[in-house]
Amino acid sequence: MSQTPLRIIFAGTPEFSVAPLQALIESEHEVVAVYTQPDRPAGRGRKLTASPVKQVALEHSLPVEQPLSLRDEDAQKVLADYHADLMVVVAYGLILPEVVLNTPTFGCINIHASLLPRWRGAAPIQRSIEAGDAETGITIMKMDIGLDTGDMIYKVTTPITADDTAQILHDRLSPMGSDALMATLADFTTLMTNAEKQDESLVTYAQKLNKAEAEVNWSENSATLLRKIQAFNPYPISFTNLEQQPLRIWQARALSADENASISSGACGEVVEVTKAGMFVQTGDAVICLQQVQPAGKKAMNAYDFAQARNLKGKQLQ
Repeated sequence: MSQTPLRIIFAGTPEFSVAPLQALIESEHEVVAVYTQPDRPAGRGRKLTASPVKQVALEHSLPVEQPLSLRDEDAQKVLADYHADLMVVVAYGLILPEVVLNTPTFGCINIHASLLPRWRGAAPIQRSIEAGDAETGITIMKMDIGLDTGDMIYKVTTPITADDTAQILHDRLSPMGSDALMATLADFTTLMTNAEKQDESLVTYAQKLNKAEAEVNWSENSATLLRKIQAFNPYPISFTNLEQQPLRIWQARALSADENASISSGACGEVVEVTKAGMFVQTGDAVICLQQVQPAGKKAMNAYDFAQARNLKGKQLQ
């Protein structure tokens, strides 16, 4: 079967899904339809905007379907009429009922941005950084009716470095997902036959992100805070309050040994020093350096420039 080109329905919506779609378009397989979320208002003008996946599909003159739900019988009939061998799902955003999962000849597979069974759910990239995981990766799995519970077909891994924000890791994992998909399709019969069940004792859930959790608690330890700042970049962005105004924190780092020796400690949240390196702020166990911040209503800026204009040394972040 791996030698025979497949009729594939692709389902995805955000930028993360684009690389796998491009890989399928350039492969020997036939993309018979692209499913994506309905157009949404975007930008200041709230103009209806096509998803990144839809834009690529239209560029290649592929049929595009945008049902509000796949629980609707008419939508299910439309999908069945494509007579697909396989459905490839990547961050689509709609629940696939059992009838849809069973419609393609070989079912549906999903490209998931974690090493399952760790980080099932909505925000695996961010949660892996926040938790301090040493590595993450891509899992190709056979979809079933549970939330990321299907048998695992293929995995690739990548280390998580101290410099990785969610955006950086996202941009690394997306092409890894397309490579993993192509490797899976190249040896599909064997890999499907040897699919591995997930160990339920190792399951963790990557809950959806919300803005409230991005508020900095300065009494937390420095390692936890720095991981959150990395994990919540570019959304929802860690923030604190300065003189009753929100201040977003885009970039921060731990101190070097020399900096530690020269910086005095203070109360949690206190700006204990300002140098060209940035704003030095006390956390629950150590001082960290804020490098890029964003005051309300303005663009992100160098933390030193922000602090210099306001004489922030000794001020309290809350």
